[in-house]
Amino acid sequence: MNAGIFQNGTYLTADVQSAWNGTPQTLGDVLLPTEKVPDEYFVDPSSEPKWSYLKGAKSEERTTAEGFKWKYTEGSMVFPDPLDRPSRTVLTGEGGTSPSRFKHVVSQESRLRRLTPVELERLNGFPDDWTLIGKEPISDVRRAFFMGNALVVGLIERVGKAIALRVKAK
Repeated sequence: MNAGIFQNGTYLTADVQSAWNGTPQTLGDVLLPTEKVPDEYFVDPSSEPKWSYLKGAKSEERTTAEGFKWKYTEGSMVFPDPLDRPSRTVLTGEGGTSPSRFKHVVSQESRLRRLTPVELERLNGFPDDWTLIGKEPISDVRRAFFMGNALVVGLIERVGKAIALRVKAK
């Protein structure tokens, strides 16, 4: 089955199919043209091996500061993120330049780069520069954090409408 719930020791599964019939949005659909992306969003080629390592599969022994040894395992992630597929979820750690397993990295014109705040806003269905609204200047790191904490606007709207229809029908 492709959907399920586990609650109080019981699980239920079902085959579900989306009622949505619109055109799916891909990660590539939200990207700014390369010339509009600030230089600081491009990955320094010297840090590409670190990005590859963090996105790759791992099964390695690690040791705590106290000397306890344990086995760390995680699966690989697609790297760079595919532009012809839907995006992964935006997380609060998207901001900043340091390599990370969880930040989006795309290849655009043969260069790796992170997503800009505008692109993160677009992924969540917000208007461009939504996170710039306010009296105080807001850093790009903070703007990315805001989008990692946000919900996808269109999805919430559709859920709300479906709930309203059910309530009205009763």
